[in-house]
Amino acid sequence: MSKLCVNEEQCIGCGACVAIDSEHFDFNDNGLSSVISQENLESPSLKSAVESCPTGAIKLGEENCNCNEEKSCSCCEECTGDENCNCGCENCNCNDTTTAE
Repeated sequence: MSKLCVNEEQCIGCGACVAIDSEHFDFNDNGLSSVISQENLESPSLKSAVESCPTGAIKLGEENCNCNEEKSCSCCEECTGDENCNCGCENCNCNDTTTAE
């Protein structure tokens, strides 16, 4: 089962995700994006919202993902967050050589 989360350390509160997909996102008291629904995680608007995040703060990963961990990818507990990661999560980007640092 998938889980949607926003890393508040990375979020800059630009509002792109809220504008694109108000079903899943709203602003919290700090003016940052927060997840308001874990339903309908296959929707096209959610995919667009995730792709539109300029900082990559939005993750759609395994149920136990923790987006506020201090590593570049936090899709699951097994993820090491580096290029040697072999956790195998669907949305893990640790081995993605096209990701800019």
